[in-house]
Amino acid sequence: MENYKVKDINLAEQGRKKIDWAESRMPVLMYLRDKYSKTQPLKGYKIAGCLHVTKETAVLVETLRAAGAEVAWSGCNPLSTQDDVAAALAANGISIYAWHGMNVEEFYWAIDKTLEIDPNLTLDDGADLIFTIHNKHPEKAKNVIGGTEETTTGVHRLRAMAKAGKLLYPVFAVNDAETKWDFDNVYGTGQSTIDGILRATNVLIAGKTVVVAGYGHCGKGVAMRAKGLGANVIVTEVKPTAALKATLEGFRVMPMDEAAKLGDIFVTATGVKDIIVKRHFESMKDGAIVCNTGHYDCEINIPDLESLAVDKKEIRPNNEMYTLKDGRRIFLLAKGRLVNLASAEGHPSEVMDMSFANQFLAMIRLTETGKDLENNVYLLPEEQDQEIARIKLETMGFKIDELTPEQIEYINDYSQGT
Repeated sequence: MENYKVKDINLAEQGRKKIDWAESRMPVLMYLRDKYSKTQPLKGYKIAGCLHVTKETAVLVETLRAAGAEVAWSGCNPLSTQDDVAAALAANGISIYAWHGMNVEEFYWAIDKTLEIDPNLTLDDGADLIFTIHNKHPEKAKNVIGGTEETTTGVHRLRAMAKAGKLLYPVFAVNDAETKWDFDNVYGTGQSTIDGILRATNVLIAGKTVVVAGYGHCGKGVAMRAKGLGANVIVTEVKPTAALKATLEGFRVMPMDEAAKLGDIFVTATGVKDIIVKRHFESMKDGAIVCNTGHYDCEINIPDLESLAVDKKEIRPNNEMYTLKDGRRIFLLAKGRLVNLASAEGHPSEVMDMSFANQFLAMIRLTETGKDLENNVYLLPEEQDQEIARIKLETMGFKIDELTPEQIEYINDYSQGT
């Protein structure tokens, strides 16, 4: 029997070309693959993964297998799976259950299929896999040494679960590694979100007023890239320090109720529901473009938009035009899903190189320490961050200074005055 379900296995050759390209852009992960394929520290371990099926993810999956792991995979977003990449993984013997456009039932069916291997490690983006184990298959948690979580939203929810005493195994917050969120979230999200908007609309960004909801790492990246293309950027926030940072970095800051009247393009990047709701749609300009680059599609209240519309049609791929009763048109991109993955290809390979190096090394770390950890959410050690950054710099042809023994002694000598 086939141990996969994808859209079309005949797309495998096309997907393999994409993976080959990603490998040429991901030298850190390829270095780790070469190193650990010799020692195979993951031999005998079974990993269930739930993460966007992109060419970069494929490089991670095949690196995990090269290190000895048995892997079963599903996509963590119904619209982010690249069908040719999924086919390439299936053709290479990976148990994968993912295709673009899955409905909710199919999405969770795929996660259930990955759990049939009885994993002892889990790798997640958004924590849907972890939640499925906890809520539907708690008996399987007994065999899980530990897991990892890729994104901010998932980490927040897992910390809440741990605080409530409900987490059944330890999890490394890969998202919170410096070489993840200070690079992937900022530069990856910034560039790929603009890419997704352009593919779905082909609008001129220069001169537009772009409203970015949320000024965390992801929102900061989007605001930075929009500004670089000539947009006038407005930031909406609930956190005073984040709003202050946005202000001092040159952006206008105001509540969404005010920004809704001014924006040409709206991007939500908060991980929180109901950021854009009925009253905001009611005050938007004719032609406003609305999209989401947070994890879930609930940031934009789509039922509210539909309640105001008298007509809805797809005007371009991943671009739906809602005509309101007064004739105004609002364009929703990627059905409110992650615009950078649903209408583009996600983050560039170069930045995912570091994120997925963290995932890979976290898996190995769990095999070494997971059984000794309590059921909590843990940060990865700083030395791992610095090692990944060092390797990345070397592959880019850069060298940096090193502290002398005397400088190290000075740093640690609390007896010296000014």
